[in-house]
Amino acid sequence: MTSIGGAASSGMVDWNLAVATATRLMRPGPDVSRDEARAVVAELRRHAKASEEHVRGFTRLGTEETHDTPLLVVDRPGWVRANVAGFRELLKPLLDKMQERRGTSPGNAVLGAVGGKVTGVELGMLLSFLASRVLGQYETFAPATRDLPAGANGAGRLLLVAPNIVHVERELDVEPHDFRLWVTLHEETHRTQFTAVPWLRDHLEGEIQSFLGETDVDPMTVLERVREAAQSLAGGRPEGEEGDEGRSLVELVQTPAQREILGRLTAVMSLLEGHADFVMDGVGPAVVPSVAEIREKFQQRRAKGASRLDVALRKLLGLDAKLRQYRDGERFVRAVVEEVGMDGFNRVWTSPNTLPTKAEIAKPADWITRVHRKPEA
Repeated sequence: MTSIGGAASSGMVDWNLAVATATRLMRPGPDVSRDEARAVVAELRRHAKASEEHVRGFTRLGTEETHDTPLLVVDRPGWVRANVAGFRELLKPLLDKMQERRGTSPGNAVLGAVGGKVTGVELGMLLSFLASRVLGQYETFAPATRDLPAGANGAGRLLLVAPNIVHVERELDVEPHDFRLWVTLHEETHRTQFTAVPWLRDHLEGEIQSFLGETDVDPMTVLERVREAAQSLAGGRPEGEEGDEGRSLVELVQTPAQREILGRLTAVMSLLEGHADFVMDGVGPAVVPSVAEIREKFQQRRAKGASRLDVALRKLLGLDAKLRQYRDGERFVRAVVEEVGMDGFNRVWTSPNTLPTKAEIAKPADWITRVHRKPEA
């Protein structure tokens, strides 16, 4: 097994153990022959290339020269390795901070090598759950590794998870070629967003690092927050205390400052996901003959999940919020484009100041007023 970024087994997280755990626990992919697998990979690459032109033409974003990020068609273990590398890069400042605190903490013995292995196993369990569900992903924070190339200067990479795409197209009983192109249109939109808007990656990274920087790294305090969060989710909140309904465990353990940052991040992610869905719907009818059937079946699948375990985990991890991001973000983009056109909507990419707030996602007219309003004389 390839090590993730050198001394991966040291520190607060045993990254190699996370990869090994996820690989051991993940579900097997669909049954395909070697020739069929090669054909799927080749077709996904063709569709991704075609999607670049479709997305650029529809969104009026970027040029051929802006697409300097690699496309990787991966299996489930490949998706895990890529994400572990990204997590390690993104979480390094926080983990370094926790490592320093651990050196002077009375609980130093507990939070040693054993703690890193426990965390590695827990991360691996989470990734094993997600590895069979993700169809594609634009990895914004993607350091290059020996077997996973990335764009220059941290420009990211586009992943398409071939076995998951085949699994879902069979589950939905849709036309495979149409479904594969439909998926690549969504993921290519994300690549276009980040390659055509150079400041977007740094802005997101800054917000995430601010969020992580607010994390209280005292283990007992974190444990107490988790305990309080679990009581809230279980209905153990004191009578008359409101405000936590509908929140995931991830949200409940955050500080007030982190919730403010999370609100801004939620708005950005709603914009990005909604924009990708809007582009899929806009491009789809011209190039994907069965797009209406695919869209209807896929939305039903998104909404219901696959099992009671899925529903519970989605709630715990905040994945239900992601489903709302698709819906609310798409409504925002559609309303703005209908009012001010695609070029008017594209003013959203001008700077961090022109990104919509969480409130504006829900009320697109407020964003239009703020960004398109002419200064009064």
